[in-house]
Amino acid sequence: MTRLFATTRCDMQLQLRNGFYYATTFIVIVWAMLFMQVSLSNLGWLLPVLILGNLLINTFYFIGGLVLLEKGEGTLSAQIVTPLRTEEYLSAKIISLTFLALLENVIIASLFYGLAYQFLPLILGIILASIIYILAGFIIVVGYNAINEYLLPSVLYTSILAAPLLTYIVQWEHWLMYLHPLQGPLVLMQAAIQPIILWQWLYGISYSVCWIILLYSLSQHAFRRFVIMAEGAN
Repeated sequence: MTRLFATTRCDMQLQLRNGFYYATTFIVIVWAMLFMQVSLSNLGWLLPVLILGNLLINTFYFIGGLVLLEKGEGTLSAQIVTPLRTEEYLSAKIISLTFLALLENVIIASLFYGLAYQFLPLILGIILASIIYILAGFIIVVGYNAINEYLLPSVLYTSILAAPLLTYIVQWEHWLMYLHPLQGPLVLMQAAIQPIILWQWLYGISYSVCWIILLYSLSQHAFRRFVIMAEGAN
């Protein structure tokens, strides 16, 4: 627990030093300026998809930036010889980036919708979606060594991850979408602005948790393959 706390604090300091918090502040300001120019009276139903789409930046791409930064500085490889365990490394990333994502998107939701939404389902949806994005982003980025190698493939991956956003906007309902890992958090975010029934609550929470467990396990495997084993091969 002490190592996890210390690692999380170091991650937050690293994120602050490399401008992640400034980038988050800039994004909030841009959204605030946009909301001032646009009438939002009939757009409240877009809140879940707005938040889910905005989360891409400070979860999926931020974890990508952090891992590539650590690879470039050699600190990721150096962690192999420290007492820090893989699960502590991943958990620190999840905690620090989810905190930042939660802070940013609660502010954006309040600017967009006022304070009329239900806080609990929105916060729960943000946290679950953030963890899924972070773990998926880690699995993808850890196999790359440079930003120019990573950016183009990342567009394909984010397009797949963003599929529920498109179906939500066009109001296309199909049971297949309920297999998508981010459909659960999206359903919970919908509960922030309109009531959902019990099975949707159960689905949103349990299905998201199942995906998090799977992605966490895959992240550990990816760390062993692309960091530990790669360093051993060198």
